[in-house]
Parts: sequence; C-alpha cells; structure tokens
Amino acid sequence: MAGTVYALANQKGGVGKTTTAVNLAACLAEAGAQTLVVDLDPQANATSGLGERPGPPSSYDLLDGALFADVVRQTRFTSLCLIPSQPELAGAAVELPQRMDGERYLADALRGVRSEFEFAFLDCPPSLGPLTVNALAAADEVLVPVQAEYYALEGLAQLRRSIELVRARLNPRLRIGGILLTMVDGRTRLSADVAAEVRKHFGDLVFDVQVPRSVRLAEAPSHGLPAIAFDRSSAGADAYWRAASELLDRRRKAKAAA
Repeated sequence: MAGTVYALANQKGGVGKTTTAVNLAACLAEAGAQTLVVDLDPQANATSGLGERPGPPSSYDLLDGALFADVVRQTRFTSLCLIPSQPELAGAAVELPQRMDGERYLADALRGVRSEFEFAFLDCPPSLGPLTVNALAAADEVLVPVQAEYYALEGLAQLRRSIELVRARLNPRLRIGGILLTMVDGRTRLSADVAAEVRKHFGDLVFDVQVPRSVRLAEAPSHGLPAIAFDRSSAGADAYWRAASELLDRRRKAKAAA
C-alpha cells in the first residue's frame, strides 16, 4: 500500500498542529509503521519535540535542492524519521515566490516518499504563506487540529477556502482527511458548544476522539519527547493513541473507496 502524506494545517496559531504531528507520528511508528515528520515551521518545535537539534541539513536545504536522503534523520524512536527545521527556513517565505514553479518545490522533493514511508506528516507554520502552500501542494490530505474556542469555526472556514484554491490551481487530489478537536476542557460549556458546532458543520470529517487539555501533554515537548514516551498513562497520550487508531481506520476506508 502506497504511503499517505498529511499536511497539518490551520491558519490560526496555537491550536496543536505540532503536538498533533509529533504525537500521531510517534504512535504510528510505535505500532510498526514507517513514519516521517517534516518540520516546515522556522520555530522548529516539531524538531525539538522529538529530541533533535535544528538543522542544517534541514527542510530549508530540501527546498533549496538538497537530496531527500541527505536531509532525513533517524530519530531515537524506532521507525520514526525526521526532516528537521532551522530558523533560516523563514527566508524561504521570501525566496520561494521568486522561483519559477516555487509552489511545487516540496512536492518535487518528496516525490518518492510514499514508497519509503507509510505515513508522512508535514508540520506547517500558522499562516497560508509559501511554506504552507508548498505543503498543501505536496500532500494527499489535510489534517486540521482545531482548538475548542470561540473563533474555531471562523478559522476553519478560511482554511477550507484556501484548500479549495490549492485544489483548483496546484493539487486536485488534495482533500480534508480529518478535523481533530484539541485542548478540549471538559469542565467548560464553551468547549462542549464549540465541539457541537464543529460537528454540526463538518460531520464525519471530525474525529470521534477529542484531545483534552493536559498538563503532561504540554510538558512533554520540553523533555524532547512525544506524550507516549513521556507519560504513557496520561490523558493526552491516550487521546493520541485513539486518534492514531482512528486515522488508520479512515485511511483504510479511503483506500477501499478509491
């Protein structure tokens, strides 16, 4: 079965994109799937969240013509590889639009990734700039982490319009693979109301599992560990295990329907 490339995207920041990329990847790798994380955010949080130092070589070099094999790293976790970021990646936002076909550099660089990895997660910056557009042009599906807070639906509507533009111009196969509610506080009415509204508007696109607010989940990156390696018994680790299982089910159904 050919691998699947997922872009983790939301035009709002602080919604759990990096946390979701790192933890889904770690769960799937521990389950035995060859898995890759590509850190496309100059802040390099996915890189440090997996206990690695920012590049070079990095995703910046990949976008500058370096070979995939020269930038990919094996992490300390079995079956989990990483293409790290570095602060200089911010310069790509200026450089890419000046290049011919600059929106498709990442798609070209990752052309063979589906034969090597069952899952590849592209961790995007919190904006629809050139780096995110490159990720959307390279991906098969978009996973959208959504914080359970007041402006969630507004951000989702903007992102959906952006995805349709990318589908029309660059990547007709791109689709939303799932919406994951994050930072859900079960004690508040607001979280419940937002979750209900998101499910009302997006139906089966929304994952059944919700990721709760979790101190242990928030602490894990400072130790360079995914939640399952930091505290396997935590509510956050359990939620991402269930989200990974649900992603597997969604992928199987999508492949069967294709």
